[in-house]
Order: sequence, then C-alpha cells, then structure tokens
Amino acid sequence: MKAYILENKHRFLAELMELLRIPSVSADPKYKDSVLMTAEFVKKSLEEAGVKHTEICPTKGYPIVYGEHIIDPNKPTVLVYGHYDVQPPDPLDLWTSPPFEPVIKDDKIYARGACDDKGQMFMHIKAFEAMIKKELLTCNVKFMIEGEEEVGSAHLGEFIINNKQKLKADIILISDTAMIANDVPSIDTGLRGLSYIEVEVIGPNRDLHSGVYGGAVANPINVLCEMIASLKDKDRKITIPGFYEDVQELSLDERELLAAAPFDLTEYKKDLGIVSVDGEAHFTTPERASIRPTLDVNGIWGGYIGEGAKTVLPSKAYAKISMRLVPNQKSEKITRLFKEHFEKMAPKSVEVKVRPHHGGEPVVTPTDSIGYQAAFNAMKQAFGKDPVPTRGGGSIPIVALFEKELGLKSILMGFGLDTDAIHSPNEHFGVFNFLKGIETITYFYQHYYEMSTKAKA
Repeated sequence: MKAYILENKHRFLAELMELLRIPSVSADPKYKDSVLMTAEFVKKSLEEAGVKHTEICPTKGYPIVYGEHIIDPNKPTVLVYGHYDVQPPDPLDLWTSPPFEPVIKDDKIYARGACDDKGQMFMHIKAFEAMIKKELLTCNVKFMIEGEEEVGSAHLGEFIINNKQKLKADIILISDTAMIANDVPSIDTGLRGLSYIEVEVIGPNRDLHSGVYGGAVANPINVLCEMIASLKDKDRKITIPGFYEDVQELSLDERELLAAAPFDLTEYKKDLGIVSVDGEAHFTTPERASIRPTLDVNGIWGGYIGEGAKTVLPSKAYAKISMRLVPNQKSEKITRLFKEHFEKMAPKSVEVKVRPHHGGEPVVTPTDSIGYQAAFNAMKQAFGKDPVPTRGGGSIPIVALFEKELGLKSILMGFGLDTDAIHSPNEHFGVFNFLKGIETITYFYQHYYEMSTKAKA
C-alpha cells in the first residue's frame, strides 16, 4: 500500500492542488458558483477513484455529495464524513501567497482549506482509490461530503433524518481534527459544542459628531465593550448565570490522563508569538483549550474604521461571539442564557439585539469500541507508536446528530496539526500528513474488518 501511495504521490498532490484552487467559501454568497463547482469536483473525484455510485444531493442550501460502494452487504460499512466548503480567506494582506493559489513550501501545502477540510477529506478518496487498485478493500464504504460545515451544517440534519436507510452503516469515520505532532500521533475522544451569536447595540438614530455629543449621549461601541468585558470575572470565569450548572467536571484521574499528552508551554508561546498564556484560573493550558467551556469575541465593529480620522460617535456597534461547550452543556440552553443575560444587563441608554447564528452539541467517544481500537491499531501501524487519546477543542456540530439520528459513533482520526493555521491566514497542511493520512486510513479498514469479523464470530 505504501508503494502505491509513493508511486502516485505527485498525482495525488496535483489533484489536491486543483481542488484547493476552487474558492468554496460557504459563508459568502458571492462564492456560490465556486461552491457548486467544488461539489462537482468531489463527485468526479469519487468516480475516478472507483466508487460505483455517486450523486449530488440538493438541499435548501449547498448540496451534499454522496457516494456508495458496496462489495458485500454482509461486510461492515464505513460512512466517511467530510466537508468541501472552506472559511473566508480574510484578511488577505496577511497571506504570504494567495489563498486560492496553492503552493508547496517547506513540505507544506499552503492554501485556504488545505487542512480544513479539503486536504483531510481528499485523503479518504485517495485511500479508497489505493484499496480498490490494490484489491484490498475489506469494507463497504459510503461517502457523505457536505458544503455547509463552516456555516453550521444548517441542512445536513434534515438530509440525515430523511435518508437514514441510505446512510445506514456501522461506524462513521471523520478526518477534520488534529493530532499532537508528526512524531506523536493522537486520536480525539471528544469535541466541544458551540453556540454562535451576533449582538447589536443601538444608540442614537444616526452617527453623531463626537465633539458636539460626546459625553452626553451613550456611545454604542463603549457600551458594547463594557458589556463584553463584564462577561468574565478576574479569574476568567464566565459570569452568565447558570452557564456552568451542567458542565461535566473531570476527575483528578481523568485530568492526569489528559496531562500525560506531551505539551511544551515554551514552544506553544513561541509558535503563537506571545509572552504569556491566559485563561480560566486553576486549569492548565491544554485543559482550557479542550475540557473547559469558553466565551470569545470573534469580531467587533462599528463607527469609522477607514483610513485617517473621523470624529464620530457611532449609531450602532456589533460583535460576533462564540461559546465552546463541554459535555452535558446544551447549545440551545446556553444561547438562551446568554440572550437573557445580555439583554438584561444593557443600560437604558441603548437598545440591544441578540441574534443566534448556529450551534452544536459536545460529544465524547468511547475508547473501548471496535472503531476506536481499529483507529488505534491503524495509527500504531502507520506511525510505529501508540497514539495518545486527546480531547479536541473545536466543534463538529453534526457529530452529535449522527449519534442521535443514526445511532452511530464517530471516529475522529485527524492528521492536521494545531500549528496548521486553520481559519487563519497562511493555512497549510504537511505533505507528510497528507500521505501518512492516506496510508493510515487504509490500515483502519483492514483492522476494522478483522476486529468486526472476530467480534461476530
């Protein structure tokens, strides 16, 4: 298998580069044609890899690319999930090369979507191709590749509910997460949930001259900043009433197990260009980024932000706020608690509007399942050492819905690195990671088939 991958390395990379050139930004309507073009590209890639049946399934938003290859109804079925849409590339001036003109530098592929998730999704298509060409495919395979993950998977839930028979499988395999390092393989055993909200603070009925009205009329930007600042206390705990009441607290033993994962604080700060870390008191940096809930401002604007000066007291101010959630917290409840608290705390001098965007639930996957053990063995075979179980800090909202509607657990076997700058300028994905991911995925199918067959015997 490794020989086939190496023989086709340059073709695999060339095909990925072609995919990365298509600007499939789902959040911005101006990219609509490109997003639809990407769906067609993914469908064609599945067909060329040897998938027997492929189709583009329309939704009320962007379509889902579905593929199905059944070799024997009695054999286990793996459902592969990924997404072909990407984050907006802004700010463009911080990219060292254009975001949709992929380049390879220092053995890394630089482009928007290189890691999240085009590169990782494409590994599964190439792994399938390798298994077909070498006649080593041991399981039935289904592909479900969506185009709205970066905007909350708004229509995937309806698709799943309406297509349960079509999506029937034994396990879901996802590569949309990271591992610790190229020499420290790891598998995520959980993800945080998400509540994403936009707030608007409204003051006077028009922008005002700050010399004539400043000090006498509430400034919406000032008010918004004060309100946001009050959402955390001096220990960086979130002050929304009821926010922590459902949080699942880990035992000391569980925290010690997570602490066993390698982590270099000095290197962490050096990579980010910071002098000191910050976060909730009494928790380590890895814990703050995985097992604790968060509240962060993702964007804030209002007034005049152009070149030069304009002494204006703005009429409105806005912010986008995300809250990452941990097991037992519910996104709908947290969204409601935030809305109630934010509206209640607003001074009478302004009006406040809270608009929920999207959310998702936190998930934890068992480490004693056949799926996890197959992933563990595949990682060990590919990397030559045992993978470390970790908790992911990000969110894949649809994973909880998979479990609820399909009754299936997901295996989170990602090959990115936290340093790959996903969602940021200069996103990249290692050539090593791309090729090693293809190899490891093929091993997963072998181990999953063997372990599933043994369990049924």
